[in-house]
Amino acid sequence: MISVQDAFKKFRSRLELTKGEQEDASRRQQEVRAVMDEAFDIDSDYLTGSYARWTKTKPLKDVDIFCVLGEDEEHYRSKDPSVLLGAVEDVLVKKYGRKKVSRQRRSVTVRFGVVEVNGETNEQVMSFDVVPAFAKGDHYEIPDTAQASGWTETNPQVHADLAVKAHAAYSQEWKGIVRMARAWNRQNDKPIKPSFLIEVMALDLLHPPFGGDYRYEMKGFFASLCDRIGEQWPDPAKLGPAVSDSMDSERIRVAQERLQEAQSQAAQAIQLEKQGKQGDALRKWRELFGPLFPLS
Repeated sequence: MISVQDAFKKFRSRLELTKGEQEDASRRQQEVRAVMDEAFDIDSDYLTGSYARWTKTKPLKDVDIFCVLGEDEEHYRSKDPSVLLGAVEDVLVKKYGRKKVSRQRRSVTVRFGVVEVNGETNEQVMSFDVVPAFAKGDHYEIPDTAQASGWTETNPQVHADLAVKAHAAYSQEWKGIVRMARAWNRQNDKPIKPSFLIEVMALDLLHPPFGGDYRYEMKGFFASLCDRIGEQWPDPAKLGPAVSDSMDSERIRVAQERLQEAQSQAAQAIQLEKQGKQGDALRKWRELFGPLFPLS
């Protein structure tokens, strides 16, 4: 039977993006860019967010694609952001159909009809979040219907650089720990929203060096998240609103309950292993993280 530590290593590996998934993401990027090009003046496009930072979990969904608009689209900047998002939505609906497209706070989601089975999608991307953006100096401005101004400034490169530094300081294990926490979040109906908040908190809560034992690292991370989920967590790039601005009092309460449960489950799994109940311990960890956590 596989040891718990080896199971965690296998779990970490399973959460990493495969070459096939990267190739499918690239194919979908080109496809979406072609659709957007037909209706908008697009200067450039690139995949960003947790996908670009290698903190994305499986199944691969809601991959962010920035479509940087050119001068011909400047007129949208003087209008309500819903006008731009609505225009993007209309274009994507024509290609993918009404049922596969939905508008979000800062983007438009297009789902590709890929079905998930036990956390796997046959190396296919399930959905993209299409983010229309305008270049603004060394960063970007994107629509944000939750802001009074209607717009949010952001710099994905700053987020990426911080993740790279944290990963290096944490013995190249930081991104793996973040992916595991995000897998837990998805398995438990996303009590922490947005999931990027987990990554932002990890920049402060995961203190190097890596302790070497995933069991205690995750148990401790759940405890730290629980203790501090009610705080305000600003944008690391110091441009946009607080990353935690979606966490109202009720969501914080639910997140704390789920995180306390996660700590308890982790403690139970550790105790089962100490009692020599290896199989039960593995099943407890799978209950915590979902079907991608291996039992053998």
